[in-house]
Amino acid sequence: MLLDENPLIELTDDDATNLVRLLCASVKKAVGERIVPATDNRKQYYTKAQKEVFENNRRDVTVAMMKNYPLLLRKFMADKRKAPSLVEIILHTNLELYSLKRQEQNFRSVLQLIKEAFFKHGEKEALRSCVKAINFCSTESQGELQDFARSELKELEDGLIAKLKAAIKEVVDGGDEYSLLVNLKRLYELQLSRAVPIESLYEEIVMVLSSFRNMEDEVVSFLLLNMYLHLAWCLHSIVNSETVTEASLSSLLSKRNTFFEQLDYFLNNFSEVEEMSKHGNQLACRVCTILAEAWFLFRKTNYTSTKLERLGYCPDAPIVQKFWKLCEQQLNISDETEDEDVNKEYIEETNRDAVMIAAAKLVAGDAVPKEYLGPEIISHFVMHGTGVAEIVKHLITVLKKKDADLSNIFLEALKRAYCRHIVELSKSDEEPLTSKSFIECKDLATRLSGTFMGAARNKHRSDILKMVKDGIDYAFVDAPKQLSFLEGAVLHFVSKLPTPDVLDIVKDVQNRTENVNTDEDPSGWRPYYTFVDSLREKYAKNEGLQDEKEGVSVRRRGRPRKRRNIEGKRLFDEHNSSEDEDSISAYDQEDAQDEEEKQDEEEEEDAPLINSIRSSKLRSLRLSREENKGQTRTGDSERAADNLAASRTSGASS
Repeated sequence: MLLDENPLIELTDDDATNLVRLLCASVKKAVGERIVPATDNRKQYYTKAQKEVFENNRRDVTVAMMKNYPLLLRKFMADKRKAPSLVEIILHTNLELYSLKRQEQNFRSVLQLIKEAFFKHGEKEALRSCVKAINFCSTESQGELQDFARSELKELEDGLIAKLKAAIKEVVDGGDEYSLLVNLKRLYELQLSRAVPIESLYEEIVMVLSSFRNMEDEVVSFLLLNMYLHLAWCLHSIVNSETVTEASLSSLLSKRNTFFEQLDYFLNNFSEVEEMSKHGNQLACRVCTILAEAWFLFRKTNYTSTKLERLGYCPDAPIVQKFWKLCEQQLNISDETEDEDVNKEYIEETNRDAVMIAAAKLVAGDAVPKEYLGPEIISHFVMHGTGVAEIVKHLITVLKKKDADLSNIFLEALKRAYCRHIVELSKSDEEPLTSKSFIECKDLATRLSGTFMGAARNKHRSDILKMVKDGIDYAFVDAPKQLSFLEGAVLHFVSKLPTPDVLDIVKDVQNRTENVNTDEDPSGWRPYYTFVDSLREKYAKNEGLQDEKEGVSVRRRGRPRKRRNIEGKRLFDEHNSSEDEDSISAYDQEDAQDEEEKQDEEEEEDAPLINSIRSSKLRSLRLSREENKGQTRTGDSERAADNLAASRTSGASS
């Protein structure tokens, strides 16, 4: 139908596009590939019989497409809607059959047409399909066909470099930037999968970036991306080579320093801009993500005590602060902001999630000191939706596994959130304790305190206590100005401590106000009284419960009951890798949180687990004994009644 030129068959452009997509999907399905990508990224496993069926289908598809495939490519390769699906079909064929069936010429025609399609298109989807197809042919084919495929790939690389040089010259001469942009995209897509020899082009890219600061943001983005990928491939070559020459090391260091200089320029330029449009936001996001990836690539921990120690790099604190300021600007710009002028092709690489992932990667990989960037990232836990929250949650999990100083990181994160609240308060007329920024501060404290659940409370008791004490010290600096920090942050962590610690905290807080006249500023000291009253109320409830339980010989102690709304929680899996993530996500449910706080008030947390096990066993044993006694008495009376009836019956019969 696609090749039929009969005018009686009215095949519209949409019809043809749908048929091409159907053809591609049918081929994928026939060879066992997923038509729709899996959400969990799990690899599919097939039986031996299934694999044989798929392999037979692959042979049938290859044979059926051998003669018609070049014709289809020649007819539709210029169409950007049809080309990606059509080109992708070659990935699911058996290239060996081209030799066995003496169809070498058709194979050559296919490769030449795919190479032509690569230079006809500038869109991501079409370019990626072409790159995948050419790489597949150059690696999976054999003999003369492989030689031809590699030759075509070399011609493609040389042709692309020549086009880029011509495009750069055109820009230098005052011409249009379109040709440069399209060829930079082609180079980017090619470099994503293989090293491209652009040493001669690197200096020209640096020259264009330095001399023409008013180029389109998208052009600048792809210039920086291609510089980064070239550095990554150079580093890959050095790391994987048996011998490393001084010249190659020096060349890489020189390129890296030049690259960082270019990024520093844009970092400083954006830092001076308080607000930017969505269009300007794309380049700023690119600068954030590229800079983070480059720092991560050359992090010192990778090269310490090796022959490549010179390659290790760690940015200075002022640069990291500028980097995070730019990240914050992007986080505060909504991804939903519509702008028709912005190219949506690479939107998933330039949104808030991409920026947060890049920053979190630096902390998780020890590329920068976590003391500054860690708290800054965590302070945004609840501010930007579920996507960013999930990224921060995973970062906390990584830090827990590394035994990082979580108490200090959490406290600093809460301080950053509280400082933002103070700044926002100075700009508005909102009520201090009901403003959006203060609610965000409380939500952050709730989420962070939620990481200490069950056995983690006893394990991290000293860390929680340190956080509470340091938080109280911070709240009483220049009192009563920061006392709302007690209610907004500290209170949520105090509830995770056992009663004796809570009593000590109440005494400590009260001692701080012995010689202070709190009546001079009642509203300022109100958070202090709210904090103390909350702790007293908690202690009073615990005391009441203890009085009620005095008559009970064995009291239930230890950890609270496991909440039933946590799905898939494994028994006795305290050290499981998913424990931390489960404990954080559990606090996403307000009902679970309320139930947890209620149980906190009813039970002491400082008792060992063995007591709860013993007490539960004793209770079950006592109940079973009572049931057995009851059953024995009932059984004895029933047997006596039966015997009496039997004796009467026998007496009557005799």
